[in-house]
Amino acid sequence: MQKRLTAFVTKAINRLQDSRKMRAALVLCAGAAALCGAVYLYFHDPYSHPIPCTFYLLTGLYCPGCGAGRACYSILHLRFADAFCYNPLMTILLPLIGLYIAVRAADWVITGGNHIDRKISAKALLWLLVLILIYGILRNIPVFPFTLLAPGGLAQMF
Repeated sequence: MQKRLTAFVTKAINRLQDSRKMRAALVLCAGAAALCGAVYLYFHDPYSHPIPCTFYLLTGLYCPGCGAGRACYSILHLRFADAFCYNPLMTILLPLIGLYIAVRAADWVITGGNHIDRKISAKALLWLLVLILIYGILRNIPVFPFTLLAPGGLAQMF
């Protein structure tokens, strides 16, 4: 049974690598799923039904992603200042992440390979990880100006 499954998976992977149409269809399906998620978030008010953060529920501390659901909701409603108030780092990084996903998907559809990741410096990714960790620590310090980094903290300034 396991040999059959392995053969099936290997055959499916080979078909994906050989067929540009199959790769394009898969990317379009993933894009449609992302669009469905965006439409759901557009109509799902995170203020009345918040998306719970497991890290916050367990520790009482904000993770680097806390406020991201409200920020994405605000971005979808074109309220960029509100989005920045809920999670400034995510609001800044979101366009870069979107660009990476789009370019990476286009590269995979066209070539069937991965030529983008080799061009990204490991040092840059390490610095990004360090930045996210420092941001997660700073937003939990209960002293001004660090309280501004908590979800909704920057709203005090506006």
